[in-house]
Amino acid sequence: MMEFLFSLNVSYEAFLPYYQGLAEKVQVRDHQGRVLHINGKYFRPYLTPQGIHGQFKLVLNREGNFKSLNKL
Repeated sequence: MMEFLFSLNVSYEAFLPYYQGLAEKVQVRDHQGRVLHINGKYFRPYLTPQGIHGQFKLVLNREGNFKSLNKL
């Protein structure tokens, strides 16, 4: 498995196109400088009226497919 740690701070308005399915991939940079493209649907549980703010851990399986996304 591969794990990636990153921060995300985005307003509700900025995330709305991802929530609505109008935009698909959220681009983030992990703490080691790698650029990740994550499907916006995985962030939906973390959306609040203030947006999405916090530290996250993305876990991929051996094939590089999504396994989990957790807020730390």
